[in-house]
Amino acid sequence: DLISSGKTLGVFQLESPGMTSFMKELRPNNIEDIIAGISLYRPGPMDFIPKYIDGKNNPSHIKYTHPLLEPILRNTYGCIVYQEQVMQIAQITARYTLGGADLLRRAMGKKKPEAMAKERVKFVEGAQKNGVDKAKADEIFDLMEKFAEYGFNKSHSAAYAQISYFTAYLKVHHTVEFMAALLTSEMSNQEKLLKYISCCKDMGIDVVQPSVNASQRSFSAREGKVVFGLGGIKNVGDSAITEIMDARKDGEYVSLFDMCCRVDLRKVTKRVLEALIKGTV
Repeated sequence: DLISSGKTLGVFQLESPGMTSFMKELRPNNIEDIIAGISLYRPGPMDFIPKYIDGKNNPSHIKYTHPLLEPILRNTYGCIVYQEQVMQIAQITARYTLGGADLLRRAMGKKKPEAMAKERVKFVEGAQKNGVDKAKADEIFDLMEKFAEYGFNKSHSAAYAQISYFTAYLKVHHTVEFMAALLTSEMSNQEKLLKYISCCKDMGIDVVQPSVNASQRSFSAREGKVVFGLGGIKNVGDSAITEIMDARKDGEYVSLFDMCCRVDLRKVTKRVLEALIKGTV
């Protein structure tokens, strides 16, 4: 629903406009579509995207090279999307063992002509014994070979999809907190900090200038705004931040002199103070 209602997936909107556009076109309504989308949005598998979207939106357009492939490819609308599907096709169509199917997957991925020639003979012979004619077996093998060059394993994509869905939920329902956490995750990368602060402004979220009285080490959410974290100021280390936060428990600092009197100046050094003066209010 986060996607079909016009929302976008987690950080995809911030990092990959192309992925966002693809997801909007795909309009996933279940976790399987998100998993497939992540697997397909890469060089090579991108060629299958139009077919996948057409199959999702027009079930009558879905065609299977052989009836044996339907239970394997039904959830991906007739497209091979995952390495696991290549292995399943080998098992069910040509009666490969699990180990043999994995060897086939590896040979395809490494594009070794000699190994592939041997596997084709083995696959076609196995498929024929299973009632599949030679021409159709060769066609299925060609289809697997084309995909396996770029294949992604579903277990890997599923982990990405779960994180993407969780971040999508947080971004939609807890936007300020989400952006504060995102900024915190990139505190050591000034380039990305500037990028995400700009994103906050585009979303109508104010980023409050850092303050020795209000800021935490991390970026934080307060009254609908993001408060800049002290950890995002260059040359201000963790020991200095901890000292500043511990000393202010007795009350806010009323002046620079007041702060210098209350903190350990061996931790909050001249260099730290200069960085704070330039970066805080």
